[in-house]
Parts: sequence; C-alpha cells; structure tokens
Amino acid sequence: MPEATAASAWGEQLARWAIPDEVLARAPESPYFVDVGEFASRADGAVARKGRSVSDSMALQALSLGGSVLDVGSGAGAASLPLAGRAGLLLAVDERAELLAAFAARAEAIEVPFRGFEGRWPDVAGDVPVAEVAVSHHVAYNVADLSSFALALGSHARRRVVLELTAAHPLAWTSPYWRALHVREVRWRQPRAPLDAAAFERLARRLCLGPDRHAELAALLRKAPPPRWRDLSTIWWDVQGA
Repeated sequence: MPEATAASAWGEQLARWAIPDEVLARAPESPYFVDVGEFASRADGAVARKGRSVSDSMALQALSLGGSVLDVGSGAGAASLPLAGRAGLLLAVDERAELLAAFAARAEAIEVPFRGFEGRWPDVAGDVPVAEVAVSHHVAYNVADLSSFALALGSHARRRVVLELTAAHPLAWTSPYWRALHVREVRWRQPRAPLDAAAFERLARRLCLGPDRHAELAALLRKAPPPRWRDLSTIWWDVQGA
C-alpha cells in the first residue's frame, strides 16, 4: 500500500473510534481524561521490571553510552526511564505538564539528566533537540496524521526510532460493552424466498458458472439446499434532542 494511502487509512480507522456526539452529550463526565497515577504506575513498573522488553533492547542496541533519548508522548517515562542506565540525557515531550512533572521526579530519583517540553508532537518539534534515539510507546493511537508524526520523529533521531503499540486498538476489548450499554438490538428471523428460475440464474452467475454447468449446480442444491431462513438484526439508538 502506498505511504499516502496507508496514512489516510490509519486516520480513517482512528476516526471510527470517535465517541458519537450524542453519547458524549449524555456523559456525566468527559471520557477524555488523564490519570497521572496510572501513568506513574506504568513508569514505575517499567523501571522495576526484571529483564528488558523487546522495545528496550531495540533502543539500547542503537544507544551509545551517555547518548540522548527523545521520548515523545512520554507520560511519566515508561518508554525511556528503563534506558537511563545507558542514556546520558532524556528529552521528554508531552501535552500534559503534570505528566512531565511526574517524569522529572522519577528522572531526578535515578539521577539521569532530564529536559521536558510541553506540547503536542510534531507541533513542538522545532523546539526539541535532535537525540541519538527516539522512542514513542502507545501514542500512535491518538495520532490522526501518522505520516507527519513519524517523519518528525525520524528527523529528530540520529540513529534509531522505536515505536511500541498494540496489534489492535488498546480499547478494542471494550467494544462489547459499548454495544450493550449504548446500542439496542433485536435479532429476528425472516423466511428466505424459494430459489426460483431467476434466482437460480443469479446464483449461477455469482458462482461464475455458465449454462454448461447448471445441471451440476442443480444437483448440488438438491443435496445441500439453501437455508430456509435469514437471520436479521435491527439496531437503533436515540439521537440527542430528537
């Protein structure tokens, strides 16, 4: 898939994860929030982890002793703090000042030099120095323009860029709960129309068969008749203000 097409597809797929306006209007609190405690726990767990993750190893392979690491969408430092034993400087970019503060406290505790940059990547890229290695863990799901994001990362790393993300959207597991709590559905059955001559002709065409194989298809249908019913689903939701 060409780069532009792949980037557009990424943005379109992310857009499908957007919460509908009518659901947001009924929410008692905004679902878009940051729990500093959660990010801090992830960072502490990453530092305390026994053994290196695959992402850690890929970053360390390209990091010289005392080299600098750029952590984009850093949170409290789960992606780059495990590299502190080799890194000489950690550069962190995050939109939230409170997360940068949490990162700074942890960097100070393990005595690794740290600089924080508040803002959204790549909007603040011009203010951020180039590093030896750039890392960005579990940030891409919030990036509609992935191409610009990745290109800016590449221009800020002298040796390697390491991204970490889950194979599917990290909230994909919540889909059944969204359907159960916000969408109403009734499943029902409808008799399927019998396979008359016209329907037989359509089926043969869809199966890429010419008239010379109609007898073969008819014999197969006698052995394995089409289903008698169609299983249907009616889904509905109410629109705010309707």
